[in-house]
Amino acid sequence: MPLSTARKAEYFTKMKELMTDYSKAFVVGIDNVGSQQIQDTRRALRGRAEILMGKNTMMRKCIREYAEENPGTPLAQLEFCCKGNVGFVFTNGDLGDVRSELESNVRPAPARVGAVAPIDVIVPKGPTGCDPGQTAFFQTLQISTKITKGQIEMTSDTHLINKGDKVTASQAALLQKLNIEPFTYGLVLQQVYDSGSLFDAKVLDITDDVLAAKFVAALNTISKLSLVLNIPTQASVTHSVANAFKAILSVTIELEKYTFDKAETYKAYLADPSAFCGGGGGGGDGGAAAPAAAAVEVVEEEEAPPAVDMFGGDGGGGDY
Repeated sequence: MPLSTARKAEYFTKMKELMTDYSKAFVVGIDNVGSQQIQDTRRALRGRAEILMGKNTMMRKCIREYAEENPGTPLAQLEFCCKGNVGFVFTNGDLGDVRSELESNVRPAPARVGAVAPIDVIVPKGPTGCDPGQTAFFQTLQISTKITKGQIEMTSDTHLINKGDKVTASQAALLQKLNIEPFTYGLVLQQVYDSGSLFDAKVLDITDDVLAAKFVAALNTISKLSLVLNIPTQASVTHSVANAFKAILSVTIELEKYTFDKAETYKAYLADPSAFCGGGGGGGDGGAAAPAAAAVEVVEEEEAPPAVDMFGGDGGGGDY
Protein backbone atom coordinates (compact mmCIF):
# COMPACT_ATOMS: atom_id res chain seq x y z
CA MET A 1 0.00 0.00 0.00
CA PRO A 2 1.55 3.34 -1.07
CA LEU A 3 2.29 5.93 1.56
CA SER A 4 0.14 9.01 1.84
CA THR A 5 1.55 12.43 1.08
CA ALA A 6 1.82 13.21 4.77
CA ARG A 7 3.67 9.96 5.52
CA LYS A 8 6.05 10.58 2.63
CA ALA A 9 6.82 14.07 3.93
CA GLU A 10 7.42 12.64 7.38
CA TYR A 11 9.74 9.97 5.96
CA PHE A 12 11.72 12.55 3.96
CA THR A 13 12.10 14.74 7.03
CA LYS A 14 13.35 11.85 9.14
CA MET A 15 15.89 10.67 6.56
CA LYS A 16 17.26 14.18 6.07
CA GLU A 17 17.61 14.59 9.84
CA LEU A 18 19.52 11.32 10.05
CA MET A 19 21.87 12.37 7.25
CA THR A 20 22.47 15.65 9.05
CA ASP A 21 22.93 14.27 12.57
CA TYR A 22 25.12 11.27 11.73
CA SER A 23 28.50 11.17 9.99
CA LYS A 24 28.69 7.41 9.49
CA ALA A 25 26.37 4.85 7.95
CA PHE A 26 26.20 1.23 6.85
CA VAL A 27 24.45 0.17 3.67
CA VAL A 28 22.94 -3.21 4.56
CA GLY A 29 21.21 -5.91 2.54
CA ILE A 30 17.96 -7.23 4.02
CA ASP A 31 17.16 -10.24 1.84
CA ASN A 32 15.16 -12.89 3.73
CA VAL A 33 15.14 -10.75 6.89
CA GLY A 34 11.81 -10.57 8.71
CA SER A 35 10.29 -7.50 10.30
CA GLN A 36 10.60 -9.00 13.80
CA GLN A 37 14.33 -9.54 13.29
CA ILE A 38 14.75 -5.93 12.19
CA GLN A 39 12.88 -4.75 15.28
CA ASP A 40 15.14 -6.87 17.50
CA THR A 41 18.18 -5.31 15.85
CA ARG A 42 16.74 -1.84 16.40
CA ARG A 43 16.33 -2.53 20.09
CA ALA A 44 19.88 -3.87 20.37
CA LEU A 45 21.28 -0.73 18.71
CA ARG A 46 19.10 1.76 20.58
CA GLY A 47 21.15 4.76 21.65
CA ARG A 48 24.04 3.85 19.36
CA ALA A 49 22.56 3.69 15.86
CA GLU A 50 19.33 4.10 13.92
CA ILE A 51 18.03 1.83 11.15
CA LEU A 52 16.15 3.28 8.20
CA MET A 53 14.35 1.16 5.62
CA GLY A 54 12.24 2.26 2.68
CA LYS A 55 11.59 2.01 -1.03
CA ASN A 56 14.63 2.65 -3.17
CA THR A 57 12.84 5.30 -5.22
CA MET A 58 11.94 7.25 -2.09
CA MET A 59 15.44 6.99 -0.61
CA ARG A 60 17.06 8.08 -3.87
CA LYS A 61 14.70 11.05 -4.19
CA CYS A 62 15.35 12.08 -0.60
CA ILE A 63 19.12 11.91 -1.11
CA ARG A 64 18.85 13.99 -4.30
CA GLU A 65 16.79 16.65 -2.51
CA TYR A 66 19.29 16.71 0.37
CA ALA A 67 22.16 17.13 -2.11
CA GLU A 68 20.33 20.04 -3.79
CA GLU A 69 19.78 21.70 -0.41
CA ASN A 70 23.42 21.10 0.58
CA PRO A 71 25.56 21.55 -2.57
CA GLY A 72 28.78 19.57 -2.54
CA THR A 73 27.73 17.17 0.22
CA PRO A 74 29.47 13.77 -0.03
CA LEU A 75 26.21 12.09 1.00
CA ALA A 76 25.07 12.39 -2.62
CA GLN A 77 27.04 9.23 -3.43
CA LEU A 78 24.65 7.20 -1.26
CA GLU A 79 22.07 7.50 -4.04
CA PHE A 80 23.93 4.89 -6.08
CA CYS A 81 23.76 2.42 -3.18
CA CYS A 82 19.96 2.22 -3.28
CA LYS A 83 19.75 -0.95 -5.37
CA GLY A 84 18.04 -4.17 -4.36
CA ASN A 85 16.71 -4.84 -0.87
CA VAL A 86 18.84 -2.40 1.12
CA GLY A 87 18.56 -0.09 4.08
CA PHE A 88 20.76 2.30 6.07
CA VAL A 89 22.16 2.10 9.59
CA PHE A 90 23.23 5.57 10.74
CA THR A 91 25.65 6.01 13.64
CA ASN A 92 28.23 8.30 15.21
CA GLY A 93 29.76 5.54 17.31
CA ASP A 94 32.47 3.00 16.64
CA LEU A 95 31.85 1.21 13.35
CA GLY A 96 33.37 -2.00 14.68
CA ASP A 97 30.96 -2.20 17.62
CA VAL A 98 27.90 -1.53 15.47
CA ARG A 99 29.11 -4.04 12.92
CA SER A 100 29.52 -6.73 15.58
CA GLU A 101 25.96 -6.12 16.78
CA LEU A 102 24.56 -6.32 13.27
CA GLU A 103 26.41 -9.53 12.43
CA SER A 104 25.47 -11.21 15.72
CA ASN A 105 21.74 -10.73 15.21
CA VAL A 106 21.09 -13.59 12.77
CA ARG A 107 18.40 -16.25 12.59
CA PRO A 108 18.62 -19.85 11.35
CA ALA A 109 16.36 -20.65 8.42
CA PRO A 110 15.41 -23.80 6.47
CA ALA A 111 16.40 -24.29 2.85
CA ARG A 112 13.40 -23.34 0.75
CA VAL A 113 12.86 -24.50 -2.82
CA GLY A 114 14.24 -21.97 -5.29
CA ALA A 115 16.26 -20.04 -2.70
CA VAL A 116 19.86 -19.17 -3.59
CA ALA A 117 22.25 -20.85 -1.15
CA PRO A 118 24.43 -18.23 0.64
CA ILE A 119 26.87 -20.96 1.76
CA ASP A 120 27.89 -24.52 0.92
CA VAL A 121 25.70 -27.10 2.64
CA ILE A 122 27.40 -30.29 3.83
CA VAL A 123 25.28 -32.97 5.49
CA PRO A 124 27.33 -34.91 8.06
CA LYS A 125 27.44 -38.67 8.06
CA GLY A 126 25.56 -40.65 10.68
CA PRO A 127 22.07 -41.94 11.47
CA THR A 128 19.22 -40.08 9.80
CA GLY A 129 16.24 -41.35 11.76
CA CYS A 130 14.56 -42.44 8.50
CA ASP A 131 13.17 -45.97 8.13
CA PRO A 132 14.66 -48.37 5.52
CA GLY A 133 11.66 -47.85 3.24
CA GLN A 134 13.07 -44.40 2.27
CA THR A 135 16.32 -45.76 0.87
CA ALA A 136 15.27 -44.93 -2.69
CA PHE A 137 15.00 -41.25 -1.75
CA PHE A 138 18.68 -41.15 -0.72
CA GLN A 139 19.70 -43.10 -3.82
CA THR A 140 18.02 -40.46 -5.99
CA LEU A 141 20.34 -37.88 -4.42
CA GLN A 142 23.31 -40.23 -4.92
CA ILE A 143 23.96 -40.48 -1.19
CA SER A 144 25.62 -43.67 0.01
CA THR A 145 23.77 -45.26 2.94
CA LYS A 146 23.49 -48.42 5.00
CA ILE A 147 20.91 -49.85 7.36
CA THR A 148 21.92 -49.73 11.02
CA LYS A 149 19.62 -50.67 13.91
CA GLY A 150 16.52 -50.36 11.78
CA GLN A 151 17.26 -46.90 10.32
CA ILE A 152 19.13 -45.41 7.40
CA GLU A 153 22.65 -44.20 8.15
CA MET A 154 24.73 -42.02 5.83
CA THR A 155 28.21 -43.49 5.44
CA SER A 156 30.04 -40.27 4.55
CA ASP A 157 29.68 -36.50 4.62
CA THR A 158 27.71 -35.27 1.62
CA HIS A 159 28.26 -31.94 -0.12
CA LEU A 160 24.60 -31.35 -0.87
CA ILE A 161 24.39 -27.74 -2.09
CA ASN A 162 27.03 -25.41 -3.51
CA LYS A 163 27.13 -21.73 -2.62
CA GLY A 164 25.18 -19.70 -5.18
CA ASP A 165 23.08 -22.64 -6.44
CA LYS A 166 19.31 -22.72 -6.19
CA VAL A 167 17.86 -25.22 -3.75
CA THR A 168 15.96 -28.03 -5.48
CA ALA A 169 12.83 -29.72 -4.15
CA SER A 170 14.66 -32.96 -3.29
CA GLN A 171 17.45 -31.11 -1.47
CA ALA A 172 14.94 -29.11 0.55
CA ALA A 173 12.97 -32.29 1.35
CA LEU A 174 16.12 -34.09 2.58
CA LEU A 175 17.14 -31.22 4.86
CA GLN A 176 13.61 -31.06 6.22
CA LYS A 177 13.64 -34.81 6.93
CA LEU A 178 16.93 -34.44 8.80
CA ASN A 179 15.63 -31.36 10.65
CA ILE A 180 18.56 -29.27 9.40
CA GLU A 181 18.30 -25.48 9.01
CA PRO A 182 21.50 -24.78 7.08
CA PHE A 183 21.14 -21.06 6.40
CA THR A 184 21.28 -18.02 8.62
CA TYR A 185 19.92 -14.64 7.63
CA GLY A 186 20.56 -11.17 8.98
CA LEU A 187 21.53 -7.68 7.91
CA VAL A 188 24.41 -8.07 5.46
CA LEU A 189 26.96 -5.24 5.39
CA GLN A 190 27.57 -4.10 1.83
CA GLN A 191 29.19 -0.69 2.03
CA VAL A 192 30.32 1.79 4.66
CA TYR A 193 30.06 5.59 4.61
CA ASP A 194 32.40 7.42 6.96
CA SER A 195 32.85 11.20 6.99
CA GLY A 196 32.57 11.61 3.23
CA SER A 197 34.22 8.35 2.15
CA LEU A 198 32.32 5.37 0.78
CA PHE A 199 34.09 2.01 0.80
CA ASP A 200 33.46 -1.72 0.87
CA ALA A 201 32.57 -3.26 4.23
CA LYS A 202 35.54 -5.65 3.91
CA VAL A 203 37.83 -2.74 4.74
CA LEU A 204 36.67 -3.06 8.36
CA ASP A 205 38.44 -6.43 8.50
CA ILE A 206 41.77 -4.59 8.36
CA THR A 207 42.91 -4.33 11.98
CA ASP A 208 45.87 -2.49 13.50
CA ASP A 209 47.80 -5.78 13.58
CA VAL A 210 47.27 -6.26 9.84
CA LEU A 211 48.42 -2.72 9.11
CA ALA A 212 51.50 -3.16 11.32
CA ALA A 213 52.41 -6.41 9.56
CA LYS A 214 52.05 -4.79 6.13
CA PHE A 215 54.17 -1.83 7.23
CA VAL A 216 56.94 -4.05 8.56
CA ALA A 217 56.95 -6.11 5.35
CA ALA A 218 57.23 -2.95 3.24
CA LEU A 219 59.99 -1.60 5.52
CA ASN A 220 61.96 -4.83 5.12
CA THR A 221 61.65 -4.62 1.34
CA ILE A 222 62.86 -1.01 1.28
CA SER A 223 65.77 -1.91 3.55
CA LYS A 224 66.84 -4.81 1.33
CA LEU A 225 66.64 -2.72 -1.85
CA SER A 226 68.60 0.11 -0.21
CA LEU A 227 71.39 -2.26 0.79
CA VAL A 228 71.57 -3.90 -2.63
CA LEU A 229 71.59 -0.56 -4.48
CA ASN A 230 73.95 0.99 -1.90
CA ILE A 231 71.56 3.91 -1.36
CA PRO A 232 71.34 4.91 2.34
CA THR A 233 67.84 5.30 3.70
CA GLN A 234 66.31 5.49 7.17
CA ALA A 235 65.26 1.87 6.81
CA SER A 236 68.77 0.62 6.01
CA VAL A 237 71.01 2.91 8.04
CA THR A 238 71.11 0.57 11.06
CA HIS A 239 72.22 -2.28 8.81
CA SER A 240 74.81 -0.07 7.16
CA VAL A 241 76.28 0.90 10.54
CA ALA A 242 76.35 -2.74 11.68
CA ASN A 243 77.96 -3.87 8.43
CA ALA A 244 80.55 -1.09 8.66
CA PHE A 245 81.42 -2.16 12.20
CA LYS A 246 81.85 -5.76 11.04
CA ALA A 247 84.13 -4.66 8.19
CA ILE A 248 86.29 -2.49 10.47
CA LEU A 249 86.42 -5.22 13.09
CA SER A 250 87.49 -7.86 10.56
CA VAL A 251 90.37 -5.64 9.42
CA THR A 252 91.39 -4.60 12.94
CA ILE A 253 91.58 -8.21 14.16
CA GLU A 254 94.30 -8.90 11.56
CA LEU A 255 96.37 -5.90 12.63
CA GLU A 256 98.89 -6.18 15.44
CA LYS A 257 99.63 -2.49 15.98
CA TYR A 258 96.16 -1.01 15.71
CA THR A 259 93.01 -1.54 17.70
CA PHE A 260 90.07 0.32 19.27
CA ASP A 261 88.05 -0.17 22.41
CA LYS A 262 85.18 -2.20 20.94
CA ALA A 263 87.61 -4.54 19.19
CA GLU A 264 89.62 -5.41 22.30
CA THR A 265 87.10 -7.97 23.57
CA TYR A 266 87.00 -9.81 20.22
CA LYS A 267 90.80 -9.83 19.98
CA ALA A 268 91.07 -11.20 23.51
CA TYR A 269 88.56 -13.93 22.72
CA LEU A 270 90.41 -15.02 19.55
CA ALA A 271 93.72 -15.01 21.43
CA ASP A 272 92.44 -17.25 24.25
CA PRO A 273 88.85 -18.60 23.87
CA SER A 274 89.22 -20.73 26.99
CA ALA A 275 89.42 -17.58 29.12
CA PHE A 276 85.78 -16.83 28.28
CA CYS A 277 84.43 -20.25 29.29
CA GLY A 278 82.29 -19.84 32.41
CA GLY A 279 83.16 -22.19 35.30
CA GLY A 280 80.32 -24.37 36.57
CA GLY A 281 81.52 -24.64 40.16
CA GLY A 282 82.12 -20.98 40.89
CA GLY A 283 85.92 -21.49 41.26
CA GLY A 284 88.42 -18.69 41.18
CA ASP A 285 89.23 -19.01 37.47
CA GLY A 286 85.60 -19.39 36.45
CA GLY A 287 84.63 -16.34 38.48
CA ALA A 288 87.30 -14.26 36.82
CA ALA A 289 86.22 -15.36 33.35
CA ALA A 290 82.56 -14.59 33.94
CA PRO A 291 82.87 -10.78 33.70
CA ALA A 292 84.76 -11.11 30.43
CA ALA A 293 82.05 -13.37 29.01
CA ALA A 294 79.42 -10.88 30.15
CA ALA A 295 81.35 -8.13 28.39
CA VAL A 296 81.18 -10.11 25.13
CA GLU A 297 77.44 -10.49 25.50
CA VAL A 298 76.98 -6.77 26.16
CA VAL A 299 78.98 -5.82 23.07
CA GLU A 300 77.02 -8.23 20.89
CA GLU A 301 73.72 -6.89 22.22
CA GLU A 302 74.77 -3.34 21.41
CA GLU A 303 75.95 -3.92 17.85
CA ALA A 304 74.38 -7.04 16.35
CA PRO A 305 70.60 -6.74 16.89
CA PRO A 306 69.82 -3.97 14.35
CA ALA A 307 70.65 -6.28 11.44
CA VAL A 308 68.76 -9.18 13.03
CA ASP A 309 65.62 -7.34 14.08
CA MET A 310 64.89 -5.70 10.73
CA PHE A 311 64.95 -8.89 8.68
CA GLY A 312 63.92 -11.32 11.40
CA GLY A 313 66.78 -13.59 10.29
CA ASP A 314 70.23 -14.57 11.50
CA GLY A 315 72.00 -11.26 10.98
CA GLY A 316 72.92 -11.94 7.38
CA GLY A 317 72.13 -8.42 6.24
CA GLY A 318 75.82 -7.70 5.82
CA ASP A 319 76.08 -10.05 2.87
CA TYR A 320 74.47 -7.51 0.52
